[in-house]
Formats: sequence, C-alpha cells, structure tokens
Amino acid sequence: MAAKKAKKKRASKPIKPVVEIKNLTVRYDRVVLRKISWKIEKGQQWVLLGSNGSGKTTLLMAIAGYVTPTTGDVIAGKEDIAWSELRKRIGVVSASVAQRIEPGETAFEVVLSGKEAMINHWGKIPRDERKAAKKILRKVEAEHLRKRPWGVLSQGERQRVLIGRALMCKAKLLILDEPCAGLDPVAREDFLNFINRLASRKRGAPTLLFVTHHVEEIIPAITHAALLKEGEFVAAGPAEEVLKTAKLRDTFGAEVRLRYSNERYRLRVDR
Repeated sequence: MAAKKAKKKRASKPIKPVVEIKNLTVRYDRVVLRKISWKIEKGQQWVLLGSNGSGKTTLLMAIAGYVTPTTGDVIAGKEDIAWSELRKRIGVVSASVAQRIEPGETAFEVVLSGKEAMINHWGKIPRDERKAAKKILRKVEAEHLRKRPWGVLSQGERQRVLIGRALMCKAKLLILDEPCAGLDPVAREDFLNFINRLASRKRGAPTLLFVTHHVEEIIPAITHAALLKEGEFVAAGPAEEVLKTAKLRDTFGAEVRLRYSNERYRLRVDR
C-alpha cells in the first residue's frame, strides 16, 4: 500500500497591525512626543490614558495623519500610503470635527460625508452610498435621527452620528477623543453602554482607541491600555497588566488608588 503523501503546512503570514507607530517624535517649540513605538492589532480595544498636557491629542492626530512627525513613522497597512488615504483608514470622533459641521446638515448627510473623510456633505449621492449610510445609522443606533439637523442634536446623539461618519469610510481604527466631554452622568452612562455594545459585537466590531483621562470611562470591552506621561509611554499592553495603582500614580503624578468592581474602574485621589 502506497504511503500517503504528507501535506505540507503553509506558513501562516504574520498579521499586519491595524496601525504601527515606529519611534515617533513630534517637536514644536518643545518635544511633545518622544520616540513612541506602538502596535494596535485587529480585535484589540485600547484605552489611552493621561493627564491634560501629556500629549494624548497630538498622538492621536499623528495617528490620523493630521500631525506630521518630526521623526518616525505611522503605518496603517502600507508604508508608502499618502496622508489623504491614511485619513480614510483612521476614523476620528473629536470636538474639532463636531465644531466644523454646519447646523443645517442632517444626521444622514453627516454620516455620508465620512465616505471621503470630508466635513459637510456636497455633490450627488450614489445609491450604494445612501444604502451604506442607512445601514450604518442602524449600526450606531441612530436611525431615528436620520432627518434631524445637526444643530438640534444632543451631545450624545452627535457622538453616535460622528461614529457613524467615521465608520462610513470603513475605517480600520476608530479613535474616540474624550467622547464623554459635555455629557451629564446619565447621558454618559448611556453612551458608554452603547460603545460597549458596538465594541463587543462578534462581527463588524471596529478596532477602538478610546482617549480619556477618566478611568471611570473604561468600558468592559477594553482589552488593552496605554498610559502617557509628558510625551512618553509609562506602560502599554493588556489592560489587566497596565491598569495598576502604581502605574497610574506614575502617570498622573499623584497619590491615587485604583479600584475595580462590577467590570468598571474607579480612581480615588488621596489627599
């Protein structure tokens, strides 16, 4: 009996990170970010924590292609990708985007504008894009806001629509820059529960980078954490390893105590 030929195992290709940062330094009149190296992989949900002035906003703007590195690289799929294409791969939800939207734009039009990563909608709308925008409004639980003007939306409703806008271009990474700012306690919890549902989907969940300085906003879906202090990482990795009292004391430069219960964190400041 002839021996069966053993099947050769194909070597699995290494999975490319959604975003990879290599030795990123940003300098203005001073160094804002210093030699940051970081990989964000598909399926990971990150929180970026740091005090005011730590460099969080500069870092996420560099990731999204709106800040040019002094040295180093930001790679999202291809090393030679143009800045305009990088911006389509990275969806940003921030106050700076919200402030530039015309009050008369409907929620539907705001979502549509994300297709080309532009602010405010213009031009003829292809049928497939209209269909995609309707689907995304359902995904972000904002279908009922479709015809409502931007100027009358609540802060929480605007955040959902902006997330829909970011998802319209099929962003590889969704950045939420302090998304709970301006929300009252009830609206904040409602929004955080929504983000947790979105990030916990078994299919179609975006890779998330949640930027905040409040540990209370860290949702159960978060898998990884990065701590930023004076433009450098204190730590970055799995959340259960990074979110420790000692590391947060170093990050915030204060005597703090971290508590975890019911899948949420609390931070107490000792005076």
